[in-house]
Amino acid sequence: MKPRTGAAVTLAGCGKTFADGTRALAPLDLSVAAGETLVLLGPSGCGKTTLLRIIAGLESPDAGGRVLFDGADVTALPIEKRNVGMVFQSYALFPNMNVRENVAYGLRVRGVGKAERSRLADEVLEMMRIDALAERRITQLSGGQRQRVALARALAVRPKAILLDEPMAALDAALREHLRGEIDALLRRLSITAVYVTHDQAEALALGDRIVVMREGEIAQVGTPREVYERPADAFVASFVGTTNRLEGTVRGGRFACAAGTMALDAPDMPKAALLFRPEAARLVLDPPAGLVLKVEQVQFQGARQKVTLCTPDSVRVVVETPPDLEIAPGMLMGLALDPNRFSLV
Repeated sequence: MKPRTGAAVTLAGCGKTFADGTRALAPLDLSVAAGETLVLLGPSGCGKTTLLRIIAGLESPDAGGRVLFDGADVTALPIEKRNVGMVFQSYALFPNMNVRENVAYGLRVRGVGKAERSRLADEVLEMMRIDALAERRITQLSGGQRQRVALARALAVRPKAILLDEPMAALDAALREHLRGEIDALLRRLSITAVYVTHDQAEALALGDRIVVMREGEIAQVGTPREVYERPADAFVASFVGTTNRLEGTVRGGRFACAAGTMALDAPDMPKAALLFRPEAARLVLDPPAGLVLKVEQVQFQGARQKVTLCTPDSVRVVVETPPDLEIAPGMLMGLALDPNRFSLV
């Protein structure tokens, strides 16, 4: 399949309130650049699938909302007129058809002749490295093979955009990681516009050119994976994307004080302050000096690193990543030092 640049997608004032009065999505504006992979990330019920379905044409936005592809208003067009490909968590494959017939289905619906749709289906099957499965029934395939077939079917129609709704949620962790790399490479090779829904932060960080973090029908933050991870907009984003440690305390006279001790901090006085930092932004110090001192609760060896869980005197847990050769045992007191450029105060 030849590379092609997908459509730029724009949402203007798109919200969604269902007939029973449930508001699934607050009116929002969002743009997806042509060829970009945009990931919608958030907990169940946050509105990300509703947003995807509005882009697809499976749901209509509330009055006043508009969906545009390359500047053309497609709000009133159904999904079959928008030229988008959809990949669902459930695969949505036809069990009465073999693999080639499933992949060619969208081409058949569009009126493509038998010989041409067979050629196009074989082309995408080869690209997805499942051409050897062309004659198999869907019931004869593994979960990973079915997902490749679903992706091949979505790509066979040469869509302007491909929309993926938690496509790997039903797969085991090892297969998810493998397919994640394949999907990322494929989307970049084809330069196709993609909107990918997930609640899995690892998928979001690995696949997205940008990530939209959603909460209760609204956008909490939009940014590159690095921006969202290293500079979260608020405590919700910090806690949802990656592991975040939180120490409650005060700032007075240039020092942060909490149950674990005090540390110098260049910040104005705050009667209530929360110090937020990632596990890799901290390091542990043996024979701790005066400062933040915590007790080791658990040490987990993870090959290239150790995950160390510590506890403050008021029973707040803190997770730190250390080199695997640092000798630490439960019960030890350790000093906590922070990278001055990698924590935030809220």
